[in-house]
Amino acid sequence: MSGIYADYTKARIGLVFGLSGFQIAVLALSLLPIAWNASRGAWLSALVFVVLWLFIAAITTVPVRGRSATGWIVATLLFSLGGLLRWTRWRAKATRGAVEALDEPDLPGVLQGIQIHDGPPSGATFTRIAIIQDHRARTWAVTAAVVHPGIGLMEQEDRLRNGSGLSELLDLAARTELIDEVLILVRSVPDDGAERKQWITRHRRSDGPLAVRQINDDIHETLSPSNVRTECFVTIVVPETRLGRQAKESGGGVDGRARVMYGLAGEVESQLRGGLGMTSVTWQTSPDLALACRTGFAPGDRSAIIDALAEQEDGKDTNAQVPWAMAGPSGADALARHYSHDAWNSTSSTIKLPVKGAAMGALAPVLTPGEPGERRSFLVAYPILSQTKAERQSANSEWAADVGDGIRTQMKVKQKTKERDEADKVRRLDTKLARGNSLTRPYAVCTVTAPKTAAIAEYGPRLDASIRRAGFAPLRLDIAHDVAFAASTVPLGVSLARRAD
Repeated sequence: MSGIYADYTKARIGLVFGLSGFQIAVLALSLLPIAWNASRGAWLSALVFVVLWLFIAAITTVPVRGRSATGWIVATLLFSLGGLLRWTRWRAKATRGAVEALDEPDLPGVLQGIQIHDGPPSGATFTRIAIIQDHRARTWAVTAAVVHPGIGLMEQEDRLRNGSGLSELLDLAARTELIDEVLILVRSVPDDGAERKQWITRHRRSDGPLAVRQINDDIHETLSPSNVRTECFVTIVVPETRLGRQAKESGGGVDGRARVMYGLAGEVESQLRGGLGMTSVTWQTSPDLALACRTGFAPGDRSAIIDALAEQEDGKDTNAQVPWAMAGPSGADALARHYSHDAWNSTSSTIKLPVKGAAMGALAPVLTPGEPGERRSFLVAYPILSQTKAERQSANSEWAADVGDGIRTQMKVKQKTKERDEADKVRRLDTKLARGNSLTRPYAVCTVTAPKTAAIAEYGPRLDASIRRAGFAPLRLDIAHDVAFAASTVPLGVSLARRAD
């Protein structure tokens, strides 16, 4: 395939043998008791400390499924403590009759700090775009539902043009000095046939031929299960530390922040329609986001909502909106191997970028459902480093590469091809930054959702197989499936690269 990109580097370059400075310091300090006991001739004590040193080296340097052993121990202990104190279980206020305000979100896990504000009227239709405030992460975000014609049938020049458009979008976000992260979320779910049923109801003639009616019904029953619907969302995230200063010039408060976010949304929309070739960009209102949130947690509810919207358009007194107090699940449980919400289970995996590079559109197999009723979704996130942080990281990585080369030369250790390629990429990074390019640390999270009537343990391996078929290496996000689900399925600006304040 054309449009392969492989010029990405590690976030940190190891000084020697792939070890970071912290790991080398831990190993060196743990060697001191061995040397001290050996100098005194206490060989038995030295042997005991050698065994202890081997244990420390194992838990410090040996990765276990993407994490260090120390990280696994800490995460497991915290998860077990949360389960013991029942922090991992969540029940909606509506199930307890405790709803106080219908416009206040009642969401589980990392989404509990979310608050939705209606921005000031804008445009010819006076649309009030929803402003997403995350009190937990101290960020503000806006989300757009976008439509793209796809790149499956594009020529090489058009694919490269779309790739350049994405690069220009990230550079534009970096130049604003406000946007901290760009999130692209795609959901693919088997078509429930709701729109087709409404079309047939409106256009079918009561006196039409019975054979034609039977043919249409057979086509609907046969093709609907094999059809796939795709939804795509783009979210821009701005931290409060950057937005607060700019909002003061626009009047301050929520309205001031909304005006700044509106300006950023306009800049991003121009690039989405131009460089990336989006045919439609619709910034979501509060009801739109509530609907996207509800169908994210419960994909089966979409058909009933679409029917209610159709009845409302026909003039019937039908309430088709989803209140934020009921936009989440009725209950959710964060388990070690999957995430349980309402009548559905979800499991998530992240991907590792291949050394040979990633082709544009390579994630398409991940979106293809393998079983009836299965929903696939993925998030591709682009956290954007500020120019100061980017230059500092580039300088540190280049220094680490130079020091590593010097140490290997002194120790007469041959440098491997993989290490040489990483060092060359790091040294070219400074040139790119000097020419005005932005620095980002992209990551992706893929999620599969299935009804509780099916065994979710069977869907996880199928998702991993789809990721491998796309050319990537999967890594199951055990103990963190709830956060991964919220980031990759609900378009509310949740990030895995940002710590809560």
